[in-house]
Amino acid sequence: MKTYLLPSLKLTLLLIVILAGIYPLAIAGVGKLTPGHGDGETIQYKGRTVGYALIGQKFTKDEYFWGRPSAVDYNAAGSGGSNKGPSNPDYLKQVDERIADFMKHNPGVTREQIPAELVTASGSGLDPDLSPAGAQVQVARIAKIRGVSAQQLAQLVNEHTEKPWLGMFGPAKVNVLKLNIALDELKK
Repeated sequence: MKTYLLPSLKLTLLLIVILAGIYPLAIAGVGKLTPGHGDGETIQYKGRTVGYALIGQKFTKDEYFWGRPSAVDYNAAGSGGSNKGPSNPDYLKQVDERIADFMKHNPGVTREQIPAELVTASGSGLDPDLSPAGAQVQVARIAKIRGVSAQQLAQLVNEHTEKPWLGMFGPAKVNVLKLNIALDELKK
């Protein structure tokens, strides 16, 4: 029994030190090197925190860029998808309603021009980003309402497009909150 018990206790203590001590400290140390220092990157506007870079927010006014729909209404405490598949009739009805609503607010945009991300919820329900196409399809609506040229807004979208890491990892994306803050600053 001693033959197995002593090595087992030594191994258990060693793994506790490594996995419950050294590893968490190393991960916390790496986190301190990231934007936000491991607490999440906050977005500041006019001297106050207005959101987090990795958590989407609900924008419904026509003068702003809309983000991706959320199955949890952007509630970070209840992050999650709807678990409804693409053949679920309730889900298809909800997507059709979102398409109709988007077309109502964006006259001139056809059903085929609407990127899927603007009418389907993300898996987390908190997606803060859109593809550049998802932002560009909204430019005409916002330009008309704000009295700004469409070219100026298209340029704003291009300026806020984050390219893939190293030019090949991940998609190009636009953070909706940062874009909307820049949109508000554009009028000034």
